[in-house]
Amino acid sequence: MRTTNRIKATRAGARPIRILFVCLGNICRSPTAEGVFARHVREAGLEESIVVDSAGIGDYHIGEPPDPRARAAAAQRGYDLSALRARQVDKKDFADFDYVLAMDQENLRALGRWCPPEHSHKVKLFTEFCSTGPCPVPDPYVGGARGFELVLDLVEDAAQGLLRHVRRQLDV
Repeated sequence: MRTTNRIKATRAGARPIRILFVCLGNICRSPTAEGVFARHVREAGLEESIVVDSAGIGDYHIGEPPDPRARAAAAQRGYDLSALRARQVDKKDFADFDYVLAMDQENLRALGRWCPPEHSHKVKLFTEFCSTGPCPVPDPYVGGARGFELVLDLVEDAAQGLLRHVRRQLDV
């Protein structure tokens, strides 16, 4: 069983809005997005209305925790990613989630190939919600510490925009 920072509950008996963040291996960018967005949701008091999860395109790291550099960079900003474990995107995720948010164009294209046509409207680039507009969240895996800081900068910006967007859906 995967242990995560998932937020599970319902708003007044209604199905919660379900958001899945996706990167290549689910050990850097997407778990960072999950952890950051989950905290924003908790701080907004919306944990009964939103479910947050993350997954990877590849199966390289299934069951592994986020990269130690991602955990360290997140911890410096007060985010705890330690309970998260990598998993691969599953075909049923497209039906189960309301938003399937890719970290870059490569992930977006892969998701587009796998996604059944009836769910294609759910697949988007996460940074469409950034204040500066869409751009890729670069993969920091092969880079230095600055790469993980840049990921956090982009993820925090996009998370704030996504939360504003979802709040309008929830009418709160």
